Amino acid sequence: MSHHFSGPDFSCPHGDPRLDLCDLYAFPKPGDAGKSIFIMDAHPSFSMNPPGPTPSVPFATEAIYELKIDTNGDCVADIAYRVRFFAAAGGGRTATVRRVAGADAAGIGDDGEIVFKDAPVSMGPEAKVSEAGGYRFFAGWRSDPFFIDAEGILDNFQFTGKDLIADKNVCGIVLEVPNQALGPAGRIGIWMRTLLQDHSKAGGWIQVDRGARPELSNFLCPNEEKTNFLAGEPVNDARWVDTFAHTLEHSGGYAPEEARRVAKSLLPDIMPYDTRRPAAYPANGRGLTEDVVDHLLSLFTNGKVKGDGVGPHTDMLTEFPYLGPPHRVS
Repeated sequence: MSHHFSGPDFSCPHGDPRLDLCDLYAFPKPGDAGKSIFIMDAHPSFSMNPPGPTPSVPFATEAIYELKIDTNGDCVADIAYRVRFFAAAGGGRTATVRRVAGADAAGIGDDGEIVFKDAPVSMGPEAKVSEAGGYRFFAGWRSDPFFIDAEGILDNFQFTGKDLIADKNVCGIVLEVPNQALGPAGRIGIWMRTLLQDHSKAGGWIQVDRGARPELSNFLCPNEEKTNFLAGEPVNDARWVDTFAHTLEHSGGYAPEEARRVAKSLLPDIMPYDTRRPAAYPANGRGLTEDVVDHLLSLFTNGKVKGDGVGPHTDMLTEFPYLGPPHRVS
C-alpha cells in the first residue's frame, strides 16, 4: 500500500517489484538545520499480486531511481538526484549518484555530476554509509517504516488491528543533502520516479512509476488509468482532477464541487518541503512516524473513517540512515 503496489490490481509497475516505489520522506537533519534528509523507498520484500516474496538482490541495474526537486513552484524539476545500481563481485551491488541542475534536471537520462561513485549497497543488516562533499548516502535493505491495516481497508473498513507491513522489508535510498544544494528559496517541491532502460524509446528510458503524496494512485486512480498516471509529469496533473473528484464523490459522498476542491488539494502530486521548518505531513515534508494513512482515509471517506487503528513502528534509528535494520527473512 502507500505507493506500494501502485500498478493495476495492486500489482507492481511493469510487473517488477524492483521498480515499485513505496514511500518518500523529507525532514530536516536532527541536530543540524543546515542539512535535509530525503528517503526514497522502493522494491518491497513481498508482492500482493502475484502474492509472494520478491527478488532478494536489491534494486534493478536496468533502472534509474530519481529524486526530482522543483525550486520555483512551476512543477518542473530544477534539480535532480539520479541513482543507478551496478552488479558487483559476489552478487552484490554498487551505486552511483549524480546531481543535475538547470534545464537538464527536467529531462530523462543518467548523466549529471557525480556525487558518489561505486558506493557500496547494503545487502544485509549492516548499514554501509558513504560520505562525500557534505553528502551522506545509503542504499540497501531496511525495515519498511510504513504502517497500514490493509486487510481492514480492503474489507470495507472492517479493521483487524494488524499492520500488514510490521514485519516487512524495503530497499531504502537515503540521501543527506546540504540545504545550499537545494536552491536559495528554502521551500521546494519534491517527487520521485523510476525509469526503465528501453533502447526502442527516444532517450533510451521510459518512466514506469512516480509519486510524492502517499496512496494517491491506490486510492484515487481507477485501475485502467494507473499506468498512464504513473507515466505522467506533475506539471500535467490538472488532467487528473476530474478523475480523482469522481472517485471522491463515490467513496466519500462528496458534492461535485467539494470533490473537485479536495482533488485539487492533492494535485499536482508533489510534496512541499521547507528546509526551515519541521516535517509535518501534508503541509511540509514527511517524517517516518507520521500517520499518512489516517490522513488519507479521512479525506477518502469525507470524515466517515478517521483511521485504521495501527501506529508507527518502533525500530527506526535516531541517526543516519534512520531506517531500522531489516527483518530476518525466513
